[in-house]
Amino acid sequence: MRTAYSVEMVRNAERELMARLPEGALMQRAAAGLAVACAEVLGRVAGRVYGSRVVLLVGSGDNGGDALYAGARLARRGAGVTAVLLAPERAHGGGLTALRRAGGRVAEAGSAEESIEESIERADLVVDGIVGIGGKGGLREAAVPLADAAARSRAAVLAVDLPSGVDADTGEVRGAAVRADLTVTFGAHKPGLLVDPAREYAGSVRLVDIGLPLPNDAAGLEALQHADVARLLPVPGAESDKYRRGVVGIAAGSARYPGAAVLAVAGALRGGAGAVRYVGPAGDAVIARYPETLVSDQGPKRAGRVQAWVVGPGAGDDAGTVAEVLATEVPVLIDADGLRLADAGAVRDRAAPTLMTPHAGEAAALLGVAREEVEAARLASARELAGRYGATVLLKGSTTVVAGAEGGPVRVNSTGTSWLATAGSGDVLSGLAGSLLAAGLSALDAGSVAAYVHGLAGRFAADGAPTGAHDVAEAIPGAWRDVARVE
Repeated sequence: MRTAYSVEMVRNAERELMARLPEGALMQRAAAGLAVACAEVLGRVAGRVYGSRVVLLVGSGDNGGDALYAGARLARRGAGVTAVLLAPERAHGGGLTALRRAGGRVAEAGSAEESIEESIERADLVVDGIVGIGGKGGLREAAVPLADAAARSRAAVLAVDLPSGVDADTGEVRGAAVRADLTVTFGAHKPGLLVDPAREYAGSVRLVDIGLPLPNDAAGLEALQHADVARLLPVPGAESDKYRRGVVGIAAGSARYPGAAVLAVAGALRGGAGAVRYVGPAGDAVIARYPETLVSDQGPKRAGRVQAWVVGPGAGDDAGTVAEVLATEVPVLIDADGLRLADAGAVRDRAAPTLMTPHAGEAAALLGVAREEVEAARLASARELAGRYGATVLLKGSTTVVAGAEGGPVRVNSTGTSWLATAGSGDVLSGLAGSLLAAGLSALDAGSVAAYVHGLAGRFAADGAPTGAHDVAEAIPGAWRDVARVE
């Protein structure tokens, strides 16, 4: 499992470790790891370190010091290294001395600026050491032309710890920011490296272990990996029958949107529960596609026993069914129209777990803000919704965010593909997550596992080309097997 820690936690751990080490030792650890990553990038883009051209964008903080010391190591291996100082009077003294002794050049941003930008555009590698993890807001005015030049250049761009201009704790990007091909982060992942929009600016992320004393139970963010998901997937035992494995109820669809019911059932049938009960007006369409479904037209109360409900996909204006499901004593997943129709008080008053699965537009409507605000602050939005409703919230998007009803670490998932932005994909996800709820997973685990497997299925179904929601549902078994094979 990948874990990410707040800036405060990382700073405290750094202070604790530095108190036990010789002065400067921690920065040298970071610089050594950074130099190795830089050399590997230069090997790919220039074929070698010797004779390559490297430009360091150096701010006043420790990230600038890391860049300078790493630049010195590259210069000693024959690279032509130029450090561009944005705050010359506050640049790291030891790093500057090391770079100069190794034969590196130093220039000041703003003096002969055109030639500096030309140097950036001719470089093989640009190292972003402008702002550290404590930076807030976008790039300062003096740094913007340098970031623009890096973006125009043919150079690979490597960010030190975090791309300058993005928020380490929230993943927000409030202004201009560096776009990196690779981010080398030290000691621990930062939340902004795992959550969009900042994640998009980070490129690939490489973690360099510098020995920070950070306990797993103090992480603010978690990202499940194959092995974590494999441990959570429900597996029937020798004595299992369809009822012991769990039965999920699907209350979805309408005369206008029968397909939503079919797609939710498709996801549910592949989600680990032993049986699927469907109630609603799309029974004929469901049974025609999936004859194994237990169909009823008597409403949720008379559908028979279930261990979890999914309500809302394609429900139209059927507020009565939504209210009836919310009044049950089993876990409930609310999606799509159900989010609009659900009474907030009824959700908060539920004793059993509730999982809400909005996309950014639905979350914005529930929060009373613009969609852009949700997309810019995904972590804060998911946490706010979870707090308001007393529910676990799965906020769909390029990085899916799952915030638990009880607080604690937020889970993030990025296994998906942009091809999943297709009609009905969310209905499949709802059915899959609902089935995992019925199989006994907690709301947090059901949402996290469903997002992971659904995203992987989307990749398998698309394989670089457009795909449809039914294709995604059909690819779930392959994704499940891929995860389950991990030892």
